[in-house]
Amino acid sequence: MEKFATLILVCSFLIVLVLLLSCQATSDEVEDEREFNYEDDSEKGPARWGEIRQEWSMCNKGSMQSPIDLLDDRVEVVSDLGRLQGSYRPCNATLTNRGHDIMLKWEADAGFIRINGTLYQLKQCHWHSPSEHTVNDKSFDLEVHLVHQSPTGKIAVTGILYEIGEPDPFLTSMMDYLADISGTSEKQKVVGMVDPKQIKTGSIKYYRYIGSLTIPPCTQDVIWTIVQKVRSVSSEQVKLLRVAVHDESDTNARPVQPRNRRVVQLYKPTVEEEN
Repeated sequence: MEKFATLILVCSFLIVLVLLLSCQATSDEVEDEREFNYEDDSEKGPARWGEIRQEWSMCNKGSMQSPIDLLDDRVEVVSDLGRLQGSYRPCNATLTNRGHDIMLKWEADAGFIRINGTLYQLKQCHWHSPSEHTVNDKSFDLEVHLVHQSPTGKIAVTGILYEIGEPDPFLTSMMDYLADISGTSEKQKVVGMVDPKQIKTGSIKYYRYIGSLTIPPCTQDVIWTIVQKVRSVSSEQVKLLRVAVHDESDTNARPVQPRNRRVVQLYKPTVEEEN
């Protein structure tokens, strides 16, 4: 009887473990994006993402979807969120062509950001052109997303907007690897040591709201931080990011989603904090 009870306990533990791992997996972005596209009138386009797979239903049904428009006259200006707290370190990384975007994935511990006392480990970054988030209905030329995850599977994404101007130093360091991918049918390119701090996330002011992943499965309850400072990128860099993807789209930006009464905060430090 005792052995039977032990067996039941072990089986129960394994079932719970499998369920936890399944939940963890569904919180991640799709690694291979060929099942969907960004064409408005396509059966695989943004308006139909939630119909392609059952586990993607949130793309159509969710009430906290991203991206959104960051409308200045509807944001709540606050001074108690605190400055962005990040601690990044160099780590081996790989560039991957996911079908509609280029992802740079760090293979081990590349550091973290801290939000409300919780540490979110940096996992990967990827680029969208034009930008997915807009500010006062204005779209930008490029947006990078730095995706972080907590030990319990919660997701926090930092977004940075770019407009055409001087080349971005971080993308300059990636140009040869992007060129290698664009000139072949390779889906991956080992980059080696990459320091996330080269992606300039520093900004005193930022927007904060609760949203979702912007690609399937469109998981919600994602903490979004959009850096207010707009940075520069060259037109050649934006073009190479699109060429390297090997798709036929001119864009990989999901349309702006309804805000649905969500609170959007804009952090502005007090005079004392600025000094």
